[in-house]
Amino acid sequence: MRAYLRRLGWRRALVRAALLVVGLFALAQAVPYGRAHTNPPVLQEPRWDSPRTRALAVRACFDCHSNETKWRWYSNVAPASWLVQRDVDGGRSTLNFSEWNRPQEAGDAVEAVRGGGMPPWYYVILHAHAKLSASEKDALARGLQATFAASPPKGGG
Repeated sequence: MRAYLRRLGWRRALVRAALLVVGLFALAQAVPYGRAHTNPPVLQEPRWDSPRTRALAVRACFDCHSNETKWRWYSNVAPASWLVQRDVDGGRSTLNFSEWNRPQEAGDAVEAVRGGGMPPWYYVILHAHAKLSASEKDALARGLQATFAASPPKGGG
């Protein structure tokens, strides 16, 4: 009998914990941040060194580094929506291929691609198409370097 009561206590605790998690999840949906899914107009793109460089950048970079973000279903569900919005806001403010007529911080982009920092590992988990092979990373890095040299962003980079 004692074991049964002990087991019943664990079940109650587990049910209470599950209800708490569900309640917190529901409450998180009320937070408005993470649902401002806008794609401002494309103002100006760089003069790409080749169509392949642009295609690789679209595949691996444009969701966060352009005004052509594809807002997937989970970008409407907190707390994932908070992370997606933060990444897109940060990506666009640092390097935005759709607003090449404004100052950009393009200098580190080539090294981020070469070093494997871009695209981030957590992005590639849900976007298998963005995973670049070693030769694709090299081609993208070389292409970005040539693009930035031939079409530097306004204000340096």
